[in-house]
Amino acid sequence: AEQLNTSLDHRMRPISSAQMALIFCRLYCAAGHWLGEIMKMRINWLGNVAFEATTETGHSIIMDGSPDVGGENRGARPLETVLAGTGACSAIDVLLILKKSRQQVHDCYVEINADRATTDPKVFTRIHFHFVVTGKALDPAKVGRAIQLSADVYCSASAMLAKTATITHDYEIVEAA
Repeated sequence: AEQLNTSLDHRMRPISSAQMALIFCRLYCAAGHWLGEIMKMRINWLGNVAFEATTETGHSIIMDGSPDVGGENRGARPLETVLAGTGACSAIDVLLILKKSRQQVHDCYVEINADRATTDPKVFTRIHFHFVVTGKALDPAKVGRAIQLSADVYCSASAMLAKTATITHDYEIVEAA
C-alpha cells in the first residue's frame, strides 16, 4: 500500500485555480447533461429577422419577427413559441396525471390568452389556460387536480412565467360519444 501511495503522489501535480474551475465546469456540465438539466439549441439566422432554432434532438422551429421590425411572417413570433411550449408542457403533465388516475381521455387541447407589458421588456403579465378535455366518464375532481398539479408542481415553463405573470386555469369536460 505504501508503494501505491508513493506512485500516486509521484503522478499528482498541483493545478491552478483556473484549471480546477475548468475541471469542475466540465464535470458539472457532464453531470447536468446526464441528469437532464442542460438543454442545448442552435439558433441560425435566416436573413432579415427570421431564425431557425434546431434542438439537440434534431427538431426545427422557424421564428420571425413582427412586420413592424421587418418580419415577413415566415414563422411564429418567438414569444408565441414560449406560450406554445408552456401550453404543451402543461398539457403533457395533465394527460400523464389523468392516465395514471385511470381516466379515459380521448382528446385534450388548451386555449391560451395572454397579456404583455406595454413597456420593454414586454414580459407576460397575465396568462390564462383553458383546458378542454374529452373522454368517457371523466371525473371533474381528477381533471381539476391534474391541472392544479401541473401548475403548482410539474410544469417548468409555467413556473418560469409565473415570475412575471399571473397565471390562471379553467377547464371544461366534453363527454365522448
